[in-house]
Amino acid sequence: MIPNLRKSFNRSFTQVKYENYLAFMENAIPDSIQFRIAETPIFVDVNFTRKLLAAGDAICTQLLDPLFKGLTENAIPKNAITPNEANHPNCIVMDFAIAIDKHNNIVPKLIELQGFPSLFGFEVLQDDALRAVFDIPENFSCYLNGYTRADYINHLALMIKGTQNKHTVLLEILPHQQKTKVDFYFTDKLIGLPIVCITELVLEGHSLFYSRDGKKQKIDRIYNRVVMDELEKQSLEIQAKGALIKLANDVEWVTHPHHFFRISKYSIPFLKHESVPYTQFLNKASKLPDNLTDYVIKPLFSFAGQGVIIDIQTDDIAAIKDPENWIIQEKVLYAPIIETPTGNAKAEIRLFYFWDAAKGKYIATNNLTRLSKGKMIGVNYNQTATWVGGSLAYFEQF
Repeated sequence: MIPNLRKSFNRSFTQVKYENYLAFMENAIPDSIQFRIAETPIFVDVNFTRKLLAAGDAICTQLLDPLFKGLTENAIPKNAITPNEANHPNCIVMDFAIAIDKHNNIVPKLIELQGFPSLFGFEVLQDDALRAVFDIPENFSCYLNGYTRADYINHLALMIKGTQNKHTVLLEILPHQQKTKVDFYFTDKLIGLPIVCITELVLEGHSLFYSRDGKKQKIDRIYNRVVMDELEKQSLEIQAKGALIKLANDVEWVTHPHHFFRISKYSIPFLKHESVPYTQFLNKASKLPDNLTDYVIKPLFSFAGQGVIIDIQTDDIAAIKDPENWIIQEKVLYAPIIETPTGNAKAEIRLFYFWDAAKGKYIATNNLTRLSKGKMIGVNYNQTATWVGGSLAYFEQF
């Protein structure tokens, strides 16, 4: 997005540098990266950075409106109701496309948001690796709002573990089999965090325990990485273990299972901002648009683009048996402006928002960026392309 930096990076790129970049991360956490890493970061100018932050901050303000909780009560399935929901999640992530508007301007457009963690630890490692191998300009940072690497790690540790030295674990379904396991391992390396599989949970009274090295340990606080729709796809034995969390009433959550549902694609129809594409619940769309090619339909609670229908046909909508669990959304036109040696790429920037208790608001702290040359963004797509995959945005400081 900054032509001189883009051209300079491309000219100086070599395959050896890319392999050294990957090796830096592999050496830090061996045999753990399960998704494609793009050959390049992106460089974002001050103007777009300001637009991006303004959009994210405006959305956060709406999510904190006292009425928002009432609007999203129906988002939570009855079989997912869990005790001890906090008023708001500790973190929010928002995916913004680098898009083109009807006036041919480059603008951020919200694609998705989630009251759920992302690769918060891994992006520290990715920044370290990029800076170790490539020339990243000094006035550019992946961190936002004046955060440094140390500030970010301190806030991450505070968010996950709290202030009262309570025993905190990272909870996931079969964590050592997940594509995101590199994030689990590096988060543990950064702040010290036991990684617990949901199959290890034991309920005694209203408390959760697990055993490690022959010692039983009570869980006080959970850094929750369990994607609820993935839990429903597991064996009955694993689902039974997952059900234990609904019986534990003395556990603190980061973030609470309800927030996975409340702050999700379910939220988007309620949001109003120029960066939010027009969105309706499919079952509440009184009349389908005539120009279906200008819309997409998405299932409410799925990750990584699963189930999204881009090129809609009337039959696609007719085949949906649960329209209350889908949205129809104005299609976003991605701007293929990331110049690479193998053709231009488009990008999506995921902003990481952490709750700042002292300021009483969410703060954008860091990011994850994904590059694509296909119709879909995400590490599960474009698997035969180059200069695509997981990346990082460096923002011009101001």
